[in-house]
Amino acid sequence: MIQKLIDGIRRTGAPVVVGLDPNLSFIPQELVEEARQAVKNRDAVYEDDLEIAAEAVWHFNKDIIDAVADLIPAVKPQIAMYEQFGIPGLKAFWRTVRYAREKGLIVIGDVKRGDIGSTSASYAIAHLGRIEVAGSSSRVFDEDFATVNPYLGSDGVKPFIEVCNQNDRGIFVLVKTSNPSSGEFQDLKTEDGRPLYEVVGEKVEEWGRLSMDGEFSNVGAVVGATYPEQGRALRKIMPHAYILVPGYGAQGGKGSDLVHFFREDGLGAIVNSSRGIIAAYKKDAYSKFGPERFAEAARAAAEDMIEDIQGALRGAGIEIR
Repeated sequence: MIQKLIDGIRRTGAPVVVGLDPNLSFIPQELVEEARQAVKNRDAVYEDDLEIAAEAVWHFNKDIIDAVADLIPAVKPQIAMYEQFGIPGLKAFWRTVRYAREKGLIVIGDVKRGDIGSTSASYAIAHLGRIEVAGSSSRVFDEDFATVNPYLGSDGVKPFIEVCNQNDRGIFVLVKTSNPSSGEFQDLKTEDGRPLYEVVGEKVEEWGRLSMDGEFSNVGAVVGATYPEQGRALRKIMPHAYILVPGYGAQGGKGSDLVHFFREDGLGAIVNSSRGIIAAYKKDAYSKFGPERFAEAARAAAEDMIEDIQGALRGAGIEIR
């Protein structure tokens, strides 16, 4: 699966993933009212606020996907943003994944699952594999990649790798996350004086050997854009791991911070921006679009992000090839 993501990056020249993390505050009121009417038309007697929210989320996502699908190789829906709307929200997540795949995009399910044994295997099946029911098998959410929390150890990760190998899928393991408090645990020193995130990075490289796909492994890593020096170190520790880089834009990361996440051939990393793109119309730089043209604002923000990252790579003598 990682080769399919690399093919998309080479085709677009954009090592960028758009995070589809819709919050109701991002969704223009007109879209919410249209969703309310659509739900009412389906069931004039029973009008449910969760159904309305999920309908609005789905149409918001669809318009964003339509606006950026030709620019980027992948999208990353964050499942918590859908779970908050209950079962209707999960249906919107399901529809979003399928629509993105129809548009030729790789889908990274940001689900941050992590447990042990059959529980971890069930998470993996739900997001990356197939479930056997009455003699036939079915896909469930059907993402291409999922994010995984490694802090229950190999028992929590290897079931995902097994499902990946059976279904040509991949995972991104949390190593050094972008949030300010990540260091409370991830920076703790081990007995030999190394930070814990480096030990986790070594495990990612080890697990990656179980699922190689060309030069890279289907087992990647999450390393925040807000920690460029740690990214430099982890790039060396995990030579076969693709790095998913959150924290660009709204959290403070910029293109010039990210050069060392990449290899000299421009591969090895893909950078995420979520609200910086999907809620771009709320920013001064894109306010001219207004809420009625939120998708056009998202496209403009995506183009600017791509230019920023490409420019930083060119400035470092790096070209995607």
